[in-house]
Amino acid sequence: MKKFANLRSYMIIASITGLFVGVLVSFGTRFVETGIVWGLGAFIVALVAIATLDLSYKPDDNDPNLPRLR
Repeated sequence: MKKFANLRSYMIIASITGLFVGVLVSFGTRFVETGIVWGLGAFIVALVAIATLDLSYKPDDNDPNLPRLR
């Protein structure tokens, strides 16, 4: 059983999120530093959210053809 999915895919999703937010804020405020700060913040928040969702998911290893009795 694989506990965690591919870390590379999580980093790519969080990077795209951070880049998107950073570019939006940079174009909106015309301050590059503000865009970098918001982009890094969005990257961290997205990475923590993805990791939390991954930890909360438990795959069902039971056979669907068998009854689930304890």
